Amino acid sequence: MEGILLKVHLLFTLYMCGLIWFVQIVHYPLFRLIRPEQFTSYEQGHTRLTAWLTAPQMTIELFSAAALIYVVMDNYFYWFNFLGVLLIWVSTFFIQVPLHNQLSQKHDPKNIQNLIKSNWARTILWTIRAIALILYL
Repeated sequence: MEGILLKVHLLFTLYMCGLIWFVQIVHYPLFRLIRPEQFTSYEQGHTRLTAWLTAPQMTIELFSAAALIYVVMDNYFYWFNFLGVLLIWVSTFFIQVPLHNQLSQKHDPKNIQNLIKSNWARTILWTIRAIALILYL
């Protein structure tokens, strides 16, 4: 059971790691090029469509991380990994989601810059976790 859970978890972590690098290097910086009068419509569509590519995958990643702890309670690596997942969720829901909500109401170059800067935390966490999981496996 542990082996299957670990592989599922790694798969979703790698998916999210690749996606977050694309978002960090390409997608969010291109927000700066969208005309202010078109930005809120773009942002609302972006948020709605991106949810399909992130919410189910992040949820599976979270539950598979928790399941690994449940299956092997005394594995410190799994606890460290779960902490990383929780930190990503905290960043997402207390920093990035509020910034997206503000941007969906009003174009604000400062909030775009804050989104790009704050997203580095998630990018780094997913990268560290992905590398650690590969090495662990």
